[in-house]
Amino acid sequence: MSANPREHQVRDLSTVFKAYDIRGVVGEQLDADLVRAVGAAFARLVGGTGVVVGYDMREASPGLAAAFAEGVTAQGLDVVDIGLASTDMLYFGSGRLNLPGAMFTASHNPAKYNGIKLCRAGAAPVGQDSGLAEVRADVEANTPDAGGATGTVRQQDLLTEYAAYLRELVDLSSIRPLTVVVDAGNGMGGHTVPTVFDGLPVEVVPMYFELDGNFPNHEANPLDPKNIVDLQARVREVGADAGLAFDGDADRCFVVDERGEPVSPSAVTALVAVRELAKVPGSTIIHNLITSRAVPEIVAEHGGVPVRTRVGHSFIKERMAETGAIFGGEHSAHYYFRDFWRADTGMLAALHVLAALGGQPAPLSEFAAEYERYRASGEINSTVTDQRGRLDAVRAAYGDRDGVTIDELDGLSVHLADGSWFNLRASNTEPLLRLNVEAADEPGMAALRDDVLAIVRGE
Repeated sequence: MSANPREHQVRDLSTVFKAYDIRGVVGEQLDADLVRAVGAAFARLVGGTGVVVGYDMREASPGLAAAFAEGVTAQGLDVVDIGLASTDMLYFGSGRLNLPGAMFTASHNPAKYNGIKLCRAGAAPVGQDSGLAEVRADVEANTPDAGGATGTVRQQDLLTEYAAYLRELVDLSSIRPLTVVVDAGNGMGGHTVPTVFDGLPVEVVPMYFELDGNFPNHEANPLDPKNIVDLQARVREVGADAGLAFDGDADRCFVVDERGEPVSPSAVTALVAVRELAKVPGSTIIHNLITSRAVPEIVAEHGGVPVRTRVGHSFIKERMAETGAIFGGEHSAHYYFRDFWRADTGMLAALHVLAALGGQPAPLSEFAAEYERYRASGEINSTVTDQRGRLDAVRAAYGDRDGVTIDELDGLSVHLADGSWFNLRASNTEPLLRLNVEAADEPGMAALRDDVLAIVRGE
């Protein structure tokens, strides 16, 4: 252990400081000395009296969190250690305690990875443009500590308070009894779901609730269809009303209906938006530019004000703050609530879905169909060596067509005269272009998808 929290091996930090968090391979890119330095730099950035720290079930997480705490306390700030937590539980702690926060997790990444999600007091985001670049520069400067009084570390369990707060926001006490299969993927949902659902009229059928950062059953990434196959089969087997799948740090939640068929995150966004608008009519709802066009349509139909934004939590939270939006949703299954400090919580979105389902008699497939109007491709990645050149080629191919409109809010969005659209965005970290396509029906979507992919891949 280094005597000085600022002492660490000099390395290329561009590989671990991402757009929204810090993430890397443990022992190669991320170790206790570096994390200790990050803790010190973060404490210097945020100042104040303390930082709340939580961690997931990965083997390295407790040790890295302890090293981070050493860096923080060396700057004279105290640490509130909430122990095992989902990321949204860490955001709850940051909001409830009004302290900056650090969550140790690599979310859905494989076992060898770990990372840090940082926030300011009240769960306000920390990304490249809102503090993360400053933390990196401070770590790279490797300046010695100023010395002075050392802060303290105290433990505080927030799980019961977190669960109680979510249940204050969504009332499930009077819904019809439901049977719900929950696949925690050996992630933090296995820690939070039992407490959140305790005493509700919901029979939980658990899958992979054992906390295991090696993910022995499948990757904790429900966005990949192969990782919800077990959930789909179990829902059909037990005749459940719905299925829920959480990612590794349980900040995202995916939903399947009673047939085991996925309910798109755009449909969940629209469903929750309608419920939030019923509470506060006329409110603003944020949606990112790859959610279905059904989302702004439904929001407007229910008297809300839809506002489109770039992909990414920092952009969503920024626009929520600017507009006073009550809710925001992304097609990646991140859901943001004004009443949850504008932070994302898959658990709260799941409770909304179950409250809506249990408040009426129809099965989820029938109920959710009201919010599914179009056919989407899902996100398709293409490895390219010339991202800019491929984007320009696609723009040139579509720019002169009748009725086409193009915008570049985030990558290239092309809207066709028949209402179909696609978005093509470059990855920030890999030589990839990400394509999302939507059209009125499956043949139209497939034709547009294949046309764009042919240009992107030079076929």
